[in-house]
Amino acid sequence: MPASELVKLRRLLHQNPELAGEEANTAKEIMAFFEPLRPDKTLQRVGGYGLAFVFKGEEPGKRSLFRAELDALPIQETGKAKYKSRTEGKAHLCGHDGHMAIICGLGEKLASQRPKSGEVVLLFQPAEETGEGARWILEDPKFRQVTPDFAFALHNLPGFPLHRAVIRKGTFAAGSTGLTISLTGKTSHAAHPDAGINPAHAIAKLIQTLPKLTENLQTFALVTVIHAEIGSLAFGTSAGKGSLSLTIRAFDQGDLEKLIETITEETKRIASAENLGCELRFVESFAVSFNDPIAAEIVENTMGAMNIDLIEKPEPFRWSEDFGLFSQSCPSYLFGLGAGEKSPQLHEPTYDFPDELIGTGVKIFEGIVRKVNG
Repeated sequence: MPASELVKLRRLLHQNPELAGEEANTAKEIMAFFEPLRPDKTLQRVGGYGLAFVFKGEEPGKRSLFRAELDALPIQETGKAKYKSRTEGKAHLCGHDGHMAIICGLGEKLASQRPKSGEVVLLFQPAEETGEGARWILEDPKFRQVTPDFAFALHNLPGFPLHRAVIRKGTFAAGSTGLTISLTGKTSHAAHPDAGINPAHAIAKLIQTLPKLTENLQTFALVTVIHAEIGSLAFGTSAGKGSLSLTIRAFDQGDLEKLIETITEETKRIASAENLGCELRFVESFAVSFNDPIAAEIVENTMGAMNIDLIEKPEPFRWSEDFGLFSQSCPSYLFGLGAGEKSPQLHEPTYDFPDELIGTGVKIFEGIVRKVNG
């Protein structure tokens, strides 16, 4: 298929975005693309609307997996592209449409020339944006049929020169989780606050205490307060409930888990001291994206042989990627592809994936396939 057809597919996907867990029509478009390619095995409804297409070699060997994401964002697109989103309040503003087009292009390459050994799995994952999809995939019994020896993924990166590969051994992107702490006391008249239990003091203490819990960790970690609420706007009432929401992130998975445990214990201690009921709800949890050294050697040697210009990142990215959970379960490698120094940033309402990157992504992924599977 000409490159223009992959661009056409990318723009079709861009026009018809679906949010995490709702990707039914997106999955149908991907299925329709792969049907004429005749993969050796197709798995549908993996971890929701996930899809996996398997291309087999004639000889035994490793099973390599390449991942793209199906979901879009709940943001109104304001760009001027003729193919902009047709759905109010939803748009592909992270480039998952482009990532899908790249994996589709890799599927074409594998259909015309099967790997010599092992198997290549092309995975289309749901719900990346919410940090749920990778877990849904890995927990689905169907996925055991294609458990990989290696997993690979890319993400386009605005702010870096177009086509340049952004690489890093070890941690590539932070792990993170959102946390909402709900505190319940007793409402009373504002003239008699002593007759109630107001969570204001506990919330103030949590805001001061929790961000400082990162100080004893050896690697980067950050606790960011994002929202606080106490009672309601009723001047005659002393609040009897409140909540605090924050984001916890770290570069090391062990540190992240330790920090979550410490925050949980400290929150319960403060709530108990104030005679408050306490409920903790964790949301949008992402594991640390860790690049395995053997997988790194495969990818970086492949890029070197292709004369791909590389940018080695001295520090991990502070944002998180759901691919991190794959990297915690098998040797994996996540890298970036520069989307242009003047490109709007990811999740901005004017962002649009650069079509020129599709060919670059296909070329790199096919090179990795030939390196691992011949």
